[in-house]
Parts: sequence; structure tokens; C-alpha cells
Amino acid sequence: MARDPETIQREIERTRDALAESLDALTDRANPKHLVESGKQQVQAKLEDPRIRYALIGVGALIAFGLLRKLFR
Repeated sequence: MARDPETIQREIERTRDALAESLDALTDRANPKHLVESGKQQVQAKLEDPRIRYALIGVGALIAFGLLRKLFR
């Protein structure tokens, strides 16, 4: 089943355009600035959770208490 050259050329161009779009999307997702911003947003979202926030405050208080105790001994 032979296909005409024009049909093959159109398929090649569609495939090339699809590949270019995929490559642009991958480049955008792999951009270091985008990764840093995404990481910051994830950390901020985690810190907004009261359970995590209060747990970190508790750990910080324990560390501060331990350091003060060590200093004044």
C-alpha cells in the first residue's frame, strides 16, 4: 500500500511539530528556576500545615533548651 509523498511530508511535519512542543515542555519543566520555585511552593505548603509547623516549633524549642542548659552548666 503505497502512500503519496505529500501525505508522508505532512505526517513528518506534524510529527516534527509535536516533537518540538514536547521538547519545549520538557525544557520548561527542567529549568532550574522553575524547579526552585516549585520546591519553595511545596515547602511553604507543608509549613502551612499546623501539625508540621507546631512540630518544628517544638523541635526548635527542645534544641534551644538543650543549648541553654549546656551553656549554663
